[in-house]
Amino acid sequence: MTTAPALLVALTAQQRIGGLVVGLVLAGLAGYAFYHLRRQVPGIPPGAEIELAPNRKPFVDDEALEGPRLERSQWGALGCLVVIAIGLPLYWFNEPTRQAHATFGFDKRASYRGFLLFQPADSPIPTHNVGHFGCATCHGSAGQGGAAKFTITSTDPNKPARTVSWKAPPLNTVLLRYTPEAVKTIITYGRANTPMPPWGVAGGGAMNDQQVDDLVTYLKTIQLTPDQARKQAAQDGLDGARLFDANCSRCHTLGWSYGEPAVVGGGAYGPNLTAGAEARQFPDAKDQVDFITNGVGFGKPYGTRGIGVTCIAVQNNPCTSPGGGMPFFGSMLSGDQIAAIVAYERGL
Repeated sequence: MTTAPALLVALTAQQRIGGLVVGLVLAGLAGYAFYHLRRQVPGIPPGAEIELAPNRKPFVDDEALEGPRLERSQWGALGCLVVIAIGLPLYWFNEPTRQAHATFGFDKRASYRGFLLFQPADSPIPTHNVGHFGCATCHGSAGQGGAAKFTITSTDPNKPARTVSWKAPPLNTVLLRYTPEAVKTIITYGRANTPMPPWGVAGGGAMNDQQVDDLVTYLKTIQLTPDQARKQAAQDGLDGARLFDANCSRCHTLGWSYGEPAVVGGGAYGPNLTAGAEARQFPDAKDQVDFITNGVGFGKPYGTRGIGVTCIAVQNNPCTSPGGGMPFFGSMLSGDQIAAIVAYERGL
């Protein structure tokens, strides 16, 4: 049986405040009734107050009403007008700051919920009814990248299913490569044929839209700056092969993610880049440099008959959201490094 103190502890702050307000209102009504019952003069029958009520007695004359009494009312009205005239501008003067603080507070709370969602499922950190979805298990405790177990199957009966260790990408640079909307789509619908499952309800997962938004808000707080990302990439110098391996092979080389690369640039999640494919797609190498640097808007053309960013059709409806296709690398790599990658790809 739940005791009264335990019930009070279980109530939220809003419920406790609401209960206090209701209690004060009831106490006020009881006090009002008690006060007026005590004012009843003994011996005077009910209804006699109609004759004895103050509003039935003679009131002050016109001279008194239009003299000091009227002036007091006018001074009171003038005081209220002064308060309004000064108070309203002061309130609106502070409004931008209040809105900024409200936005900061909202994002801070959303980021903390996203932090809780990001933690491993067995994390000792209290969930506060948010839950741990285990992103850090694969992508690293700080989003620095990690590994995940994944079972690879084949349609060939002579090739049995096997489990590999799949390199999970870093998330501390994901928003330097994708827009927040594209990241939400990836989280919601996952990456087919990879360890990344669909997490959003629309994709068949367990996260609602608010949780996906909270997770992306948290990812914003752990992003490297462009300078930090470029400094990290500087270790590959201007070697096009090394830069391609570090930034492009995950999508464009089958088997790279689990340590069994096939034909470099032969295609996997991304298209085949070999046999002069890039020179045909981008007759002018400058267009390819721009494409890798800045990406292209959703549904916008690029190169020869290219269309920007894939799209996901939901329940046979037209495509409704960008699907996180080709990322952009201008915030992570220098112009010379991107030019080196382009030269390498055009020679595959």
